[in-house]
Amino acid sequence: MPELLTHRRLDQPRPPQRFTVSFDPEVFGQVSERIARFLGTGKFLFWMTVFVIAWIAANLTAVGLQWDPYPFILLNLAFSTQASYAAPLILLAQNRQDDRDRVSLEEDRSRAAQTKADTDYLARELAALRLAIGEVATRDYLRSELDRLREELPGMQSEAEKRRARTAAEDPKDA
Repeated sequence: MPELLTHRRLDQPRPPQRFTVSFDPEVFGQVSERIARFLGTGKFLFWMTVFVIAWIAANLTAVGLQWDPYPFILLNLAFSTQASYAAPLILLAQNRQDDRDRVSLEEDRSRAAQTKADTDYLARELAALRLAIGEVATRDYLRSELDRLREELPGMQSEAEKRRARTAAEDPKDA
């Protein structure tokens, strides 16, 4: 017997309703990093010092307003609460920084490996080009060969003229 999804069956218990709070861990981490950074500044220390001095001065001088008499237990409680929240926030910020450092280190290693591979490839290509150039006639080699031929050319011309003269003397028709 098909039932519509909008109607609940009365013979079955309802699924448990749970109250869940959802939060973005990235946003929480960013806020905690900001707080941790602020806790480590001189500005925070200055204002905390001003607050503590005002607190103690108000409790020592204002007889009618002594909400926290001399051992300043309420002030100590406030410091303890602040420290109990500050320490985990600072640790969370450090863990996030460690994660960023780890990712950066991985990127640096991969970039270094790629650079090494590129350098090795270029070194092999350069060596291949040097070998190929070694087999090709260079400009200096061609110049030295042309200079040698220029020096030998007058001697070759005189020999060619002598041969022509001999040939013309032996066979006057070819001259």
